[in-house]
Amino acid sequence: MRIQGELRRLGHRIAASTIRKTLRAHRIPPPAARDDAWRSFLRAHAHTLLATDFFHIDCAVTLKRLYVFFVIEPGSRRVQLLGITQNPSAAWATQLARDFVAGLEDAGHRFTHLIRDRDAKFTDAFDAVLASMGMEIVKTAPQTPRMNAFAERFVRTVRAECTDWMLIVGERHLRAVLSAYLDHCNTGRSHQGEGMDLRAPNDDTTVIPFPTPPDQIRRRPVLAGLINEYRQAV
Repeated sequence: MRIQGELRRLGHRIAASTIRKTLRAHRIPPPAARDDAWRSFLRAHAHTLLATDFFHIDCAVTLKRLYVFFVIEPGSRRVQLLGITQNPSAAWATQLARDFVAGLEDAGHRFTHLIRDRDAKFTDAFDAVLASMGMEIVKTAPQTPRMNAFAERFVRTVRAECTDWMLIVGERHLRAVLSAYLDHCNTGRSHQGEGMDLRAPNDDTTVIPFPTPPDQIRRRPVLAGLINEYRQAV
């Protein structure tokens, strides 16, 4: 109706139904469904948010599918591996949530919201575990993966930079590979996201590095050279 009013003020009389059909044809949702408010929410709560999701990896030798459960902090892009299993279940996810919450208590947690999708493995019991720590569960709308964009982007990145280039032979191998990659991701990988300023999640934001002479730069191969890190020689 607002578009109709703006057009009328310009001398164009167009039916609201025609405007509605045009918006639908171009897949432009109503204002309430657009992600402007969601982006504002993410910016306002970035450093107190958690997001979680699953992704799967198919083993090259056993031909079995393994499911990976992880959590990411949108504010810092820090990622933590929660678990890997061949048979994911609601009980398994809930137990991992309990273990994760216990770690938050030890570290002194500051998180207020957890973003998750509507996967059946996320049950009321799972939500209750997080709620016990004072966290509010934020469910994404159906079929809107962009609402969990930080987790979805991590899945794309770990595939493109790591698992798509390797033949995973089993659960133990996948755990070792992801542990090495996450260590790189959290401590040695520059992130381009808003507010990251090309830092790694674990970088000290109060330290400004001085230019390092070439002869004092050392390369450290990760995952047999699939990834390289560059550090100052100690």
